[in-house]
Amino acid sequence: MSSIILVNFGGPRSLEEIPSFLTALLTDTEVIRTSFPRFFEKWFFKKIALQRAKKIAHDYTLIGGKSPIFEDTESIAQEIRSRLHLPVITFHRYLTTTHADFLSQIQNSSSEEFIVFPLFPQFSYATTGSIARFFSENLDEKSLSKMRWIRSYPINKNYIAAMQSVIADFLKKEQLAEKDVVLFFSAHGLPQEYVDEGDPYERECHQSFDAIRKGFPDAYSLLAFQSKFGPGEWLRPYTSELCDTPQQWNHGKRNVVFVPLSFTSDHIETLFEIERLYLPAIRAQGLEAFRCPAMNLRQDWLEAITEILKESQPVQNQQLVRS
Repeated sequence: MSSIILVNFGGPRSLEEIPSFLTALLTDTEVIRTSFPRFFEKWFFKKIALQRAKKIAHDYTLIGGKSPIFEDTESIAQEIRSRLHLPVITFHRYLTTTHADFLSQIQNSSSEEFIVFPLFPQFSYATTGSIARFFSENLDEKSLSKMRWIRSYPINKNYIAAMQSVIADFLKKEQLAEKDVVLFFSAHGLPQEYVDEGDPYERECHQSFDAIRKGFPDAYSLLAFQSKFGPGEWLRPYTSELCDTPQQWNHGKRNVVFVPLSFTSDHIETLFEIERLYLPAIRAQGLEAFRCPAMNLRQDWLEAITEILKESQPVQNQQLVRS
């Protein structure tokens, strides 16, 4: 028998969980890479995380006091159980209080294989790769040998169709004519250095962007990257910078629709960053601005996950760990 593992970031389930969430995130060496000794990294970035937690608690308060990612992931798992009649286990990378239960479920499972599905369509060593490394460091060899990963699915026809459907439905809901719209695809950023070292994330983002925008030939589409933090060059163009100069790229179209490319569930980057920072910046330039929701719990997204699980050629855990 096979079991499915759904993996995602996790997100703080309350304001009180923000410090531990950020500490786990910022001390992940796949997310922030330095040449410092490991003991210093842990001390330093834990300090940064606690400082940052105080600042962004306000942001989380504005979106309901928590991230919806945890609940969305659990709901998706329940749907996949019902559709495929297989056990589905969830892993939330930065919710450390959930890890012991996850590891226990894996090590006590009688399943012959684990099919791992990342809720990240585009592969990066900082997301999917981070989870694969966590597994390699925390699971025994017997469990690891059962892992069969779906590496990524940036141009899978089911994923692309689900993305196109959510955009089309949003345009219809807002009564926006395609010819009058800029589709502003905004993906999470990544340090340029990581891409230069071989991370395929930027390439896969462009592959998804190119495939999705073909469904909207009368709109103008562009791709940028958001959520930069810390010093150094990240993938460009930056969403934040483009929001200050829409007349340079809007091609005379008055309606700008932000589409979350690398986010399959809405969370702080869409509900606060896009909603509260980018939309007002565009509107201040005299244009109309909208946020298209992520796929969240849409039926076509759930159907896409089911089909991808059936069709994809899996790889082993170690193939996803950065050497």
